[in-house]
Order: sequence, then C-alpha cells, then structure tokens
Amino acid sequence: MVHSRHPEKLFENILERPIVFPTPEQIKNYIAAGLECTHLEVEGDGQHFTAVIVSPAFAGKRLIQRHQIVYAALGDRMREEIHALSMKTLTPEEFQ
Repeated sequence: MVHSRHPEKLFENILERPIVFPTPEQIKNYIAAGLECTHLEVEGDGQHFTAVIVSPAFAGKRLIQRHQIVYAALGDRMREEIHALSMKTLTPEEFQ
C-alpha cells in the first residue's frame, strides 16, 4: 500500500480537496431532469434542503412511494451530494 508508511499523506490529500456543496438550483435541476414536475421549489444552504414538488407521477401514490420517486430521480446524488432533503410532494390537484 502506498500510504502504509506515511498515513498522514492520505489525510493531507483528503483535506486538500475542495468541498463543493450543491446549490438549490442544482437540486431543482436534478429533480426536474428525472421527474415531470408542474411546480418545483427548492431552498437550502448546500447541505440541508427543503422542496415542494408537484408532479402527476404522484397520483395514487402513498407518501413513501412519492419520496421514493424523488429519490430515484436524484439517483446517487442523494447519497453523495445531498446531506438532507425535506420534501412536500403533491399532485397537481392537491397543489391547487
């Protein structure tokens, strides 16, 4: 192993990488790219986000199923980039 004699080098490399947090606009674009939305609002600070997501895809779905649809649209980003996402998921009829 390359760093076995110098474990501090591993930490130096990790600390040298810039930490980039996604913007609310990026999260909005990620969701919109994978899910048809008639209304979409996202706010957040780079780690914690809140979203209002209105989609006909939610019709007839329970809350957990709606959230799973959004998680599927976000894909790996939910694990890798987004620390926390609070969602309000509505059908177009519920939003009116």
